[in-house]
Amino acid sequence: MSPSEYDILSIIPQKPPFVMVDKLIHCDDTSARSIFLITTENILVENGHLSEAGIVENIAQTAAARSGYLIRKENKIAQIGYIGDVKNLEIAELPKINSKIETEIVIKNQIFGITVIAGKMMCGNKILAQCEMKIFISNQT
Repeated sequence: MSPSEYDILSIIPQKPPFVMVDKLIHCDDTSARSIFLITTENILVENGHLSEAGIVENIAQTAAARSGYLIRKENKIAQIGYIGDVKNLEIAELPKINSKIETEIVIKNQIFGITVIAGKMMCGNKILAQCEMKIFISNQT
């Protein structure tokens, strides 16, 4: 199955109302892309825009979707990841309600249960936000 054929809730640990990705549209060994439509019902929307916390969570959930998809493909048990560090967060613009955003993550390094990613959120051709993030993988399932 392609990434977009999976129900997003089957490959990420988050559950409504804390889901910040709608669909995984690309996934390979080193990167992933997701799409997300920002709605008024989203719990991380403030003053008509997705908040800074929502941006960070969207990037992290894109990484989680990549991991969940690859694990499901290999019939392995998913492990929980935690945001350990966010560096160089740059927000050019907060995405507005009804914006369809695309988020890309690229794996920069993986070692001893720590994954370092570069994340970028875009709306059309405009980069809205980017950062580097460390994600720690728990040995507990």
